[in-house]
Amino acid sequence: MPQLRIAATLAGAFALGLAALAPGAGAQQRRVPSSVAELQLSFAPVVKRVAPAVVNVYAARVVENRNPFLDDPIFRQFFGAGIPRKQVERSLGSGVIVDPRGLIVTNYHVIEGASQVKVALADKREFDAKIVLKDHRSDLAVLRIEGAHERFSTLEFANSDALEVGDLVLAIGDPFGVGQTVTQGIVSAVARTQVGISDYQFFIQTDAAINPGNSGGPLVDINGRLVGINTAIYSRSGGSQGIGFAIPANMVRVVVASAEGGSTTVKRPWLGAKLQEVTPGIAESLGLARPTGALVASLVPGSPAARAGIKTGDLIVSIDGTPVDDPDAFDYRFATKALGGDARVGLLRQGKPAAATVALQSIPDTPREEIEISSNSPFRGATVANLSPALADELRLDPQTRGVVIVRVTEGSAASTIGFQKGDIVVSVNHQKMVRPSDLARIARAGSRLWRITISRGGQQISMMVSG
Repeated sequence: MPQLRIAATLAGAFALGLAALAPGAGAQQRRVPSSVAELQLSFAPVVKRVAPAVVNVYAARVVENRNPFLDDPIFRQFFGAGIPRKQVERSLGSGVIVDPRGLIVTNYHVIEGASQVKVALADKREFDAKIVLKDHRSDLAVLRIEGAHERFSTLEFANSDALEVGDLVLAIGDPFGVGQTVTQGIVSAVARTQVGISDYQFFIQTDAAINPGNSGGPLVDINGRLVGINTAIYSRSGGSQGIGFAIPANMVRVVVASAEGGSTTVKRPWLGAKLQEVTPGIAESLGLARPTGALVASLVPGSPAARAGIKTGDLIVSIDGTPVDDPDAFDYRFATKALGGDARVGLLRQGKPAAATVALQSIPDTPREEIEISSNSPFRGATVANLSPALADELRLDPQTRGVVIVRVTEGSAASTIGFQKGDIVVSVNHQKMVRPSDLARIARAGSRLWRITISRGGQQISMMVSG
């Protein structure tokens, strides 16, 4: 079966690619192709202009050595002295300088869990880099070059909404570590949703060869402007098969703007509504010719959507005049709006056109209480938190849900072995309702021979019994 693979873990810069002599030419004058008739010319001018702004990203992280023999005290006594409990993993990726002061954008998964990050410029100089912002929801991160007192070359942002199927693009990276490489192709599709890479499912698809090693590298147009950040491939073999995905530049711009403003997190507009995909059956019941739009399934009282007059059962069909095909498309369009203004949301209400003006405000957050469960229980290794509207939005849960939610699960822990996942809501343990993280921590410390656990996952309740 084909698999979606993150195009990460190898370095990314690039070198010269396509170059061919024009018919009858002697010493070729190189320039960007400006018409179909000039496609025999070279993309080298674009590559030369873009090259100084692309960097390699080297990330190091300390991981636990999960050798099962180390749990045996006899093995540790005789053989385990030379086996380190912890080891350093290193990953390589790409990045793009987007601010002359040394701000670099890359993929979140390239630097996830990193304790040390270095970057190498196109001229081979290396610098330490500081992680200034991580945004797992968009799979983007922003770094800052440390210890440099100069202005760096940058890439200009393109308007990725203006990108069209058939536009020429260049993908840049170091596939499989073979060396600096540039590949050329076209935009195969825009607004790809249902891809499953990050929370915001709205990707540029390209047939330019993207392979492991391209993560964080730029996808540029023939004017050398950044149209996207290469992120993943769809592949049967692990190599490029002509289906690659890039995060649109307009989403990248939002994340970079937050970092430039000094924030360590990305503040986005909050709708305060749970949206549902329109199935063929729902479309027929609403009198639609085809499934389209985002159906409002529920609302948070007092949220921007509620204050704007949006109601449960409304069908969102556009935002500021741009059609919306599904909830993912709306999420992307809404998330790339600037805070402080308004958005005009087009609706169908009981089959009739309507509209609502939604204030673009960030989500209110309550103090987050996080507790890592370390007691000997089925939850050992899980970190739980109180489910606020902000956390519900981050985890893409029903915005009205309250309770105790799992936000992290340590690999190899008891919680991981049982199968608990990030986003699971712990409803009850041993017939006691879980309201606060401290409730779960208390009952985990008390211990039990038999654990009766009920969780909510994906809107469904799951009950289990686990021996102590």
